[in-house]
Order: sequence, then structure tokens, then C-alpha cells
Amino acid sequence: MIDSSIIAIDGFASTGKSTLAKMLAKHYNYSYVDSGAMYRGITYAALQNHWITSKGLEEAKLFEGLKSINLNFEPLTNSLLLNGINVSKEIRTQEVSNNVSKIATLPVVRDFLVKQQREMGKRKNIVMDGRDIGTVVFPNASHKFFFTAQPEVRAKRRWEELKLSDPTADFDSVLKNLIQRDAMDSQRKVAPLKIAENAIEIDVSDLSVAEVFTLLLKKIES
Repeated sequence: MIDSSIIAIDGFASTGKSTLAKMLAKHYNYSYVDSGAMYRGITYAALQNHWITSKGLEEAKLFEGLKSINLNFEPLTNSLLLNGINVSKEIRTQEVSNNVSKIATLPVVRDFLVKQQREMGKRKNIVMDGRDIGTVVFPNASHKFFFTAQPEVRAKRRWEELKLSDPTADFDSVLKNLIQRDAMDSQRKVAPLKIAENAIEIDVSDLSVAEVFTLLLKKIES
């Protein structure tokens, strides 16, 4: 067991943040919270309710719709529940990936989810991964990490995941989407993706999951 009740992992998309966060949570018997899934849940709801259309984002409808959105994680499987319905598979589609950064730039959405995330941290020991966990949500977390990797490496990982559900997934499209998301996440005015103060940066491009996990344990327990 470690002293800190919160371990924050930030970084670029498809760097293995969720996989490693889950492993840490299991190792220390902490709860795991995938903040990215929460933003994807809002994005999926926006698509289903036509708050996002070919003409753009209907912000007024989205803001009003937030009042009727309830997000939770199923304790045993950690599946995301949107108003009681498991949407863990649905939020991983390319359509959601193409739109999630638009939703994540909205201050109202970020405030809505950050409040929920902080409440989770008050109730239990957690490992949380995302884009602004160490900078905004839990700036005082004792253990903060930032994952990075070459875009091509991340795109290959994401592409292989997508092919399981969509055999037509195109690598070049996935790579283009990742680069666009990197730019949007890093340049947005509200809670941009950046390395938190005192965070340890890890380039996972040439490391296996096991190697990253061993490195994290070493840093946490040193």
C-alpha cells in the first residue's frame, strides 16, 4: 500500500493510460476511473440526441441535456453506464473519437465532469487517467504521470483496437484523427493537455506494457 489516495495519469490519446491505470488500481486495490470515458459518454449522448449534426454542435441543446445525463461506472466490470445503460462499446467508435475533442473543449461540460470526478476522489482511493487530472482535477495528487509516444505508434495501437469492431477501419484516417485531437487537446483554452507540475513524463513508444508498469511501481514506491 502507498500513502497517496490518488494517482493521476495524463497524456496523449492511445498511449496505454487506461491499461496501466487499471493495472495500478488492481495492484494497490484502488478504484479505477477513466475520465476519458466520461467525456466519450457525453459525446455519445450528444450524437444520439442529435445535439451534434452535420451543421455542427447545438450547444444550447447540449447544455440543457446535461441535466438529464447520469454517468456511473459499474463496480465489477468498470463499464460506463449512461443513464443506467452500458455504453462501453458504443463510446469507442470512430464517430465518437471524431467528435469527443469538440465536446471536451466546452467549459460547461468540463465543469460538469470535473465536479463528479472530484467527488469520486473524496469517497475512495483512486487511479484516474485523462488529459487534465494532474493539472486541474487533482493538482495535489502525490503521484502524477504524463504519457507520450510517437503519433504513428499510438495510431497503430488505436487502429488495431478499432479493427476488432470495425474491419473497415483505415490506419491513415486514425492517424489523422489522432494528430487533430492532439492539436485540439493541447491548444484549447480550458484545461489544455500539458504536463502537470511535478509530474513524471514517460515516453512509452518503445516500452512494453509490462516495462511501463514496472517503471510506474518503481517511481511510486521510491
